[in-house]
Amino acid sequence: MSLTDHDMITALIPHGGDMCLLDELLSWDAGAIVCVSRRYRGAKNPLRTKNGTLGIACGIEIAAQAMALHGRLTAGTETQPRGGVLASLRDVRFGAAYLDAGTGDLTIAVARLLGDSAGATYQFSLTRDDIELLSGRATVLLEVKK
Repeated sequence: MSLTDHDMITALIPHGGDMCLLDELLSWDAGAIVCVSRRYRGAKNPLRTKNGTLGIACGIEIAAQAMALHGRLTAGTETQPRGGVLASLRDVRFGAAYLDAGTGDLTIAVARLLGDSAGATYQFSLTRDDIELLSGRATVLLEVKK
């Protein structure tokens, strides 16, 4: 499978079906990952409200999916996948009220600031047409191996 394949992404992260909002993996290395989402615009996006809107804070979930993908890719194939929880958000900045106010693709850029076997802290940003819609830092804690 190609690294840009949506099926590959869903095989690596726990977000399946309509909940996986990442479409492509553009690039990654030990410190960062860049992904694209077109699915965020979809009518079946489970984060939409009953009236069909998609608030900007929903972008945090999309960024968290990119963090999960980065964690899985950097863990290597010999490592058993571990679940994680979003434990902290800092310096979150909203550049719009709604995530789906435009029609372009979202670019999700995530950079690991620090991390170890217990978790990681990431800087993230979501942009569309070179306009930053959302940015901040997130700390993810990983499940303890039993």
